[in-house]
Amino acid sequence: MSIIDTPKQLPSVDRLLNDAAVAAMVRDYGATLVTGCARNVLESARGLVLAGQSFESNDLVDNLGEEVARAVRPSLRRVINLTGTVLHTNLGRAVLPACAIDAMIEVARGASSLEFDVVAGKRGDRHQHPEALLCQLTGAERALVVNNNAAAVMLTLNSLALRKEVPVSRGELIEIGGAFRMPDIMARAGCKLVEVGTTNRTHAADFEASVGPRTALLMKVHTSNYEIQGFTSGVTEAELASIAHAHNLPLVTDLGSGTLIDLEDYGLPHETTVSEALTAGADLVTFSGDKLLGGPQAGIIAGRHDLVEKIKRNPMTRAMRPDKITLAALHAVLRLYTNPARLAEQLPTLHWLTREETEIEQLATRLAPVVERCCEGFRVTVAPTHSQVGSGALPVDQLGSFAIRLTQPKLRRPGKALEQLARAFRDLPTPVIGRIADDALWFDLRCLEDEAEFIDNLQGLVIP
Repeated sequence: MSIIDTPKQLPSVDRLLNDAAVAAMVRDYGATLVTGCARNVLESARGLVLAGQSFESNDLVDNLGEEVARAVRPSLRRVINLTGTVLHTNLGRAVLPACAIDAMIEVARGASSLEFDVVAGKRGDRHQHPEALLCQLTGAERALVVNNNAAAVMLTLNSLALRKEVPVSRGELIEIGGAFRMPDIMARAGCKLVEVGTTNRTHAADFEASVGPRTALLMKVHTSNYEIQGFTSGVTEAELASIAHAHNLPLVTDLGSGTLIDLEDYGLPHETTVSEALTAGADLVTFSGDKLLGGPQAGIIAGRHDLVEKIKRNPMTRAMRPDKITLAALHAVLRLYTNPARLAEQLPTLHWLTREETEIEQLATRLAPVVERCCEGFRVTVAPTHSQVGSGALPVDQLGSFAIRLTQPKLRRPGKALEQLARAFRDLPTPVIGRIADDALWFDLRCLEDEAEFIDNLQGLVIP
């Protein structure tokens, strides 16, 4: 071991690679990757020496190990969601139940019957795997699964309304996260949007007047991430279905987040179920798999046999089809819905949405002293807060919850200190994601299950 304080004392790339510890890195990660990382480390070291700093030669090997580790670390990682948003789009939406994870592993570990009919011994259809359960749970005649709900909407419109008109209420021309806009989706699908009514009030007569010789279908869109209140009126599924069917047109309802169960049975606000929309007269309903359903990312089209079959024949269906992993996970989640009595116990999304406030408060009370010991200089308290469902579901409804609240009382403007603290929690081996609001860093514990893991994870916390 020697001290390096001049550029001439820095080893060459080849000499650094010949170190025994570095040779082990080459065996594990390959010469190309380690060589590139070695150049980066030596370049950084040269800059430090020229700036007047010195360091031990062994530090180069240690720094190279850290550089290699950073290079191969996946950017897609598990995090701990303490934002208070249960279905957080940026954090992967629904967390899958254990049975879905087991199903994914089972089909991933070898060949599968994805498109093979084991009974008949010939080519099969991947779309058949979840269809029976979907029809049983929703009352639909047929169902089709694609890779997300945006794809389900686009595919439906392209299949049924290409080069034709689709009336939609102005109050339902949504934009959701990631710049998804219903008018843009309709344009890309090849149909013409006909805006009906006004932003806050649309009447059945407005839809009657919008129907013409080029009308392909009527459409109702869930308003997803907002709600219009005050002097408002809208047209129900039943009214729209009556108008559509009187003109021999189908009614398509985009439920967005979609739910298969009456959430009021679990003490939550009501959200239109897929069955309710179909019973009200919708001919097709589209919805997501990874929102209120609590499953993997998927888009589901359910409804009339002839319409689903026409959509299925669209060449774009192949481009939007789900893979075996998604289908396995979705089937496992749907299987849980056959026993509603145990659903809140087995499905993480519903479990967290129905979690008792007292349980969350007790968890926060136990963890607050642990967090305080790791965050010197910050005040740590347990505070009431509100969680939200997220991903456009029940946008104005909030769930009472409790959080660990960290503040910096010594500073008039604690913004920078809180940002640095939040970054320190994100730098943990398993990043912890909270939210900054009202001059505090909040960790809503509604979605925290593994208390011991959280405590162990804090051992890596480094406060700047």
